[in-house]
Amino acid sequence: MEMLGNFSFGDYFKEEAIEMAWEFLTGIIKLPKEKLYVTVYEKDNEAASIWEKKICIPKERIVRLGEKDNFWQMGDIGPCGPCSEIIIDQGHDVGCGRHECKVGCDCDRYLEIWNLVFMQYERQKDGELKPLPRPSIDTGMGIERLAAVSQKVKSNYDSDLFKPIIASICELSEKVYGADKKTDVSVRVIADHIRAITFAISDGVLPSNEGRGYVLRRIMRRAARHGKFLGIDEPFLYRLVGIVVDLMKVAYPELADTHNYVSRVVLSEEERFIDTLDHGLRMVNEIINKLKAEKQNVISGKDLFRLYDTYGFPLDLAGDIAGEHGFGLDEDGFYSEMNEQKERARRSWLGAEEAKAATVYKEALGNIKSTEFVGYDRLEEDAAVLAIIKNGKIADKAQEGDEAEIVLDKTPFYAESGGQTGDIGTITKKDMKIEVYDVVKPLPLIFVHKGRIQRGGIKIGDRALAKVDISGRTSAARNHTATHILHSVLKYVLGDHVKQAGSFVARDRLRFDFTHFSSISKRDLDRIEELVNERIRQNKGVSVAVMPIDDAVASGAVALFGEKYGEKVRVVQVGDFSKELCGGTHCTASGDIGLFKIVSESSVAAGVRRIEALTGEEAYKYVKGQEDTIRYLGETLKAAPPDIAAKVEKLNLLLKEREKELERLKGKLSTSQAGDILSEAKMINGIKVLSKKIDQLDMKGLRSLGDSLREKLKTGIIALGSSMDDKVSIVVMVTKDLIEKYSAVEIIKEIADIVGGSGGGRADMAQAGGREAARLNEAMEKAYKVVEKIGAGQVSKTAVE
Repeated sequence: MEMLGNFSFGDYFKEEAIEMAWEFLTGIIKLPKEKLYVTVYEKDNEAASIWEKKICIPKERIVRLGEKDNFWQMGDIGPCGPCSEIIIDQGHDVGCGRHECKVGCDCDRYLEIWNLVFMQYERQKDGELKPLPRPSIDTGMGIERLAAVSQKVKSNYDSDLFKPIIASICELSEKVYGADKKTDVSVRVIADHIRAITFAISDGVLPSNEGRGYVLRRIMRRAARHGKFLGIDEPFLYRLVGIVVDLMKVAYPELADTHNYVSRVVLSEEERFIDTLDHGLRMVNEIINKLKAEKQNVISGKDLFRLYDTYGFPLDLAGDIAGEHGFGLDEDGFYSEMNEQKERARRSWLGAEEAKAATVYKEALGNIKSTEFVGYDRLEEDAAVLAIIKNGKIADKAQEGDEAEIVLDKTPFYAESGGQTGDIGTITKKDMKIEVYDVVKPLPLIFVHKGRIQRGGIKIGDRALAKVDISGRTSAARNHTATHILHSVLKYVLGDHVKQAGSFVARDRLRFDFTHFSSISKRDLDRIEELVNERIRQNKGVSVAVMPIDDAVASGAVALFGEKYGEKVRVVQVGDFSKELCGGTHCTASGDIGLFKIVSESSVAAGVRRIEALTGEEAYKYVKGQEDTIRYLGETLKAAPPDIAAKVEKLNLLLKEREKELERLKGKLSTSQAGDILSEAKMINGIKVLSKKIDQLDMKGLRSLGDSLREKLKTGIIALGSSMDDKVSIVVMVTKDLIEKYSAVEIIKEIADIVGGSGGGRADMAQAGGREAARLNEAMEKAYKVVEKIGAGQVSKTAVE
């Protein structure tokens, strides 16, 4: 939903807000005055009087409602106030149709258009309402509702904001909107969700299993599921993205820029969902079959949630399938598991551990003044000790050998933030030295220096020299400036859809996560590395400016989605190719970075790629190490560096030929031994059964040997097992004349369980893998007992018949 609204922070209040709302709806939008009602809080005589005397609304169309409906507050304490809603009567043919229907009814006849909140109180802990010194206005109106009532249609979905989307859905599904209630529900769900999906992905959110990404994934999968209800079995949501873009791009031009990217993200997630839904269906059937065997008829909440969370398998679909088999669902257990997951997601989103740590520091440091950071301009500073923390508690002093956290009034040390690690260095005074190994900022403007006291002691009030390690700061600066250049190059090579999704800037390496929905080709990766190094060699200056955030964004500086910025921001510009909001430390010129070397590119989540790279001295060490490796290979292979690849390829081909020859010889040896092996067969239930452990054969070798044995045996059952590198392979074969009575699948499932594995196949041949090689002999011996048990069952069945 798009929200319209107007706000006043201590400026105009009730009378002006009411007058402007009425003027907009009746004068600009031209809604009929005679169809409009208003509600006010039952104790808000001021608002009621304004509506009646200033706006001239008849008293009978001013409805007083209680706190539940017309009093707004966020929580138990804090700013709050009465509200007034503007309602339109949509007529007798809309809603419940009851004679007593009136404003306040839950049906749609009397539809709220605009909610005017008069923020005039602050609720205290004891419940008292204390008047605010500067009352404020906060209003909200759904643009979809406004569009519907102004276009004289009865539903948001009949307005021009939704009709093109609905028409496309009907075309894709070959359904008629308005002909069937269930169909209409699915069409409306898809139409609503595709708008949210398009905007969320365009803004940088990607489907995942936590936080906002988890919410997006649930929305996408719900829309895809409703597509299945309409008979759409192929990906289709991605085809609707363009419709949303065409409808909204005038107001939101950025949608046009991200159109292709959003479509690709949606298509990828749809394909993944179709695949996982198929897995889920198989899993449901397995659960039901297992419960049948156990004489149970309720699917547990744990299983239902695993289906939902792992495979995105909807609860109602699980219910439909269960109902077909006469099964019920443990819905209470499901929702219990769901609530636990929501709590885990909430903790992930809010950073529970960080919040807990911040609470400890707040209790310890809440009363001290903030730290002044001077590290942009200098790397050492004479400072006063404001606080000392040992073992999570405030201390007066710390002695040699202690681990301590020191808070200074001023510091040149950069504290970990924005993905950049904290500085290292020393804090010293006469006869005292602290080795600082990290600096963090657990509370805004409070810098905590973590260190070990190597000699002497320190107490609150002491003055000491804080000195940053120059080498460490320089290395981190190189890596940080390199991430900015890398970001700009990624956009240039891969497209403007690339957005930073995370970064880590350390002294020895850098890591950069970004949105991109496919692996990067070697050609593109080489191009990225080449362009970053080219821009480094240009040795462009790195400039820093502090300005209001609106000016910074207007100037083209890149702001990161999800980051919180103050009114004034720091803008870091590298030449004419990179300009970002950033509070980190940087080089003075791009040439200071030296060499830039990518060491890996990988996927870290759906639609998020990661590049890890080195700069400066670390990049040189890496290249030197590669060079040493190449030299060693050349000496070992007796080949010059340019010829190593060809020599390795030649050796590879030779090795494959030797492996084939070895397999051939193994097979020949096994065949020649087949007669000896068959002599170990036992007679069980009147048939020959051979179960044997064979040394050092893989699955292919076991099957080959099994075929030879079966051919010689003519009639009977064969079970062979072997282990290589702690991996177990088992093959069971049943001759064709016995498969009506004995199934290889039934036999292998029982013996595979012993070695910690599972298997499957056909009645005449099945295979399994396992992990517990030490129990292979036990498993092979069990095969005889399984055959005997199956045979006994057959005899018993025959006797009954």
